[in-house]
Amino acid sequence: MLPIANLAETAWSWTIRDRVLDLRPRALVMGIVNVTPDSFSDGGRYFQPDQAIQQAQELIRQGADLLDIGGESTRPGATPVPVEEEIRRVLPVIEALAAGPVPLSIDTMKAAVAEAALRAGAQIVNDVTALGDPAMPEVVRRYQAGLVLMHMRGTPQTMAQMTDYDDVMAEVVAHLQTRLLWAEKHGIDKSRVVLDPGIGFAKRSGHNWTVLARLGELATLGRPVLLGVSRKGFLGKIGDRPEEQRLPASLACACDAVIRQTARILRVHDVEATRYAVDVLTAIQHGGTELAGPPDPAV
Repeated sequence: MLPIANLAETAWSWTIRDRVLDLRPRALVMGIVNVTPDSFSDGGRYFQPDQAIQQAQELIRQGADLLDIGGESTRPGATPVPVEEEIRRVLPVIEALAAGPVPLSIDTMKAAVAEAALRAGAQIVNDVTALGDPAMPEVVRRYQAGLVLMHMRGTPQTMAQMTDYDDVMAEVVAHLQTRLLWAEKHGIDKSRVVLDPGIGFAKRSGHNWTVLARLGELATLGRPVLLGVSRKGFLGKIGDRPEEQRLPASLACACDAVIRQTARILRVHDVEATRYAVDVLTAIQHGGTELAGPPDPAV
């Protein structure tokens, strides 16, 4: 049997700037908005600001609790993007959405991009390098932003050659513990941090399955977990499925995390389907008491 998270150690809230997100009622769904020409799943589809804004509004309509906006692909081997170009891509989108109903996350590893986004109204920094930019901690601290620390070795350009582990989950936990302590040392309260095990980053397929199976071990660090599995390549190795046929596998991973309470934020492309699945699981877990609307007819 796969381990369930130790609920005594699991954190149930996330502070982002001047608000606290309650993670207890149900897992939150974070919609992905890639303002890039080369992301692995939807690269180029929302590269123009008006396309990205329209997609973001559609994800909100579908039930996204958060939006993660990125201007640089982090797929293996992706070409780095200069700071000025990354800002040019994401800033119009963030400015257009900042007054909207859901918090915005900037998906970047560059402190200058994070600062521009936070100044424009973003509330979260999603950093795949876990504060690899020496200037990033000060930016996050100054804006009191929420922070996602992710496990990765190397960079998107080198990580595919850095996949040797003795115990992948133990090393993921140890790395994130170190980065969490680093953040606290630089004045970032741990209440503002969530942790991402980095599925697909410097990990072979077998490592990804191991991390998913043992995800509850991250609860020992006392912070919520964000899980980003949506449409990733290792899912397609079961049944030889191309990217556009991986929604069932993505939902299976999301549902497993919700049932075992090993992750409370789900970063996904397919918001509507994921939100529906999460709502159904929440109704089951609460015996229907969390459902809104008129009473069901007697049947």
